[in-house]
Amino acid sequence: MTECVALVVAAGRGERLGGDVPKQYQIVGGQPLLRHTVSRFVDHPRVDAIRVVIHPDDRPRYQSAVAGLPVLEPVAGGATRQESVCRGLESLTEGNPRHVLIHDAARPSVPGPLIDRVLDALGAHDGAVPGLQLTDTLKRAGSDGTILNTVDRSGLWRAQTPQGFAFQAILQAHRAAVGGPELTDDAAVAEAASLTVSLVEGDAGNVKVTTADDLERLVASPNSAPETRVGSGYDVHRFGPGDHVMLAGIVISHDRGLEGHSDADVVLHAATDAILGAVGAGDIGDHFPPSDPQWKGAVSEVFLRHAASMVAAAGGRIVNLDVTVICERPRVGDYRTAMVENIASILGTDARRVSVKATTTERLGFTGRGEGIAAQATAAIAIPVNG
Repeated sequence: MTECVALVVAAGRGERLGGDVPKQYQIVGGQPLLRHTVSRFVDHPRVDAIRVVIHPDDRPRYQSAVAGLPVLEPVAGGATRQESVCRGLESLTEGNPRHVLIHDAARPSVPGPLIDRVLDALGAHDGAVPGLQLTDTLKRAGSDGTILNTVDRSGLWRAQTPQGFAFQAILQAHRAAVGGPELTDDAAVAEAASLTVSLVEGDAGNVKVTTADDLERLVASPNSAPETRVGSGYDVHRFGPGDHVMLAGIVISHDRGLEGHSDADVVLHAATDAILGAVGAGDIGDHFPPSDPQWKGAVSEVFLRHAASMVAAAGGRIVNLDVTVICERPRVGDYRTAMVENIASILGTDARRVSVKATTTERLGFTGRGEGIAAQATAAIAIPVNG
C-alpha cells in the first residue's frame, strides 16, 4: 500500500484574481504558480506520489507547468471544489494509499515541517488540519457596514492546507456529502461524517493567493525570485577498438571507439555532471555507479534526462549549457548542429540555450597524442531561492 499521496486541487478559475490566465498558471519567479506548489510535495520525502486535479480546458497549460516533474496523470475536476476533490479521491482508489494530503494549488509556499506536522497527527486522528489561531479582534457588521457586535475570538482558527486524512475515511465522507450542501473545505466534509480532525500549527508564510494583491506580494517576496546557480563537468574516455564514437548522442564514424562502462559519451557525461553540480546533487557516479551492471552499455541520454528531471523537481529551469569537446580526431564540426539539437531535445529546452564547441590541444597531452577524447561543460540553472 502506498503510504501518502498529495492531491493538489487546481481546477478553479480564480475569478477574484482577474486576468485571462487562471491564478494557478500565473508566473511567479519565472515559473507557473502550480509548479512551485507541486515542487513542494515532490521534494518532501514522506510524499510518495502527487496527483493534480485540473480544469479540462487547462490541459496544455498544466502539461507545460509540470513538465519534467514526477507526477501522476491529472484528473478532471468538477463544477465545485468539493466535486473536484471527490473526483480526485475516486481516482486514487486503485492505489488505495493509507493517507492523502489535500492541498490548494494557490498555496505555493507550504513548508516541509508543516507537512510533517499534518502527517504526524494522522497517527491518532482521522484527519489533521493546519491552522493559525486568530489574534485580531473580530467584528460582525450589518448590511449597511456598521458594526453589530464583537465576536469572541477564543478558540477560533484560520484553516490552511494541506489537510491530511486517512484515505478511506475521507473518501467515504466525500461520497456521503454528494448532493448535500456545499462545504468550504475538506475538514468540514470530515466533520459532517463525524470523523475526528486534529488542529496542528500552521505557518504564516503558507499564504493562499486569492486576489491580485496576494499575487503581487508573493512576487515581491525574496523567496519567489530565482537565483542562478552554475555547475561544471569534465569527462575523459580513452580510445579502444571500434568503428565509431558517441558524442552528444550522435554516432560519428571513426577508426576507433571509446572505452567505458556505458556508451562512453564524454559530451553527455560532462553535461550531466555540470547540471548535477548546479543543482547540488553530486556527480554522475553517485546516481549511476559504474559498479552497477545495469548501466553497462547504457545510452548516456538516460543520465542527462535524469539530471534535467532533478532541476525540474527543484522548481528550476536550465538557462544554458556550454560544452567543449577536446580532441584531435575525429573532426566534430560537421556534427555540431545535430549535437546541439539532440542535447536540447533531451533537456526539453530551446536549442538556443545549448552550445557545443570543439578544440584541440595543438598535439599536446593525451588528447594531442590521440589517446582519447575529453569534454568539459558549464551549466547555469535558475532555481527558486528555497529550492
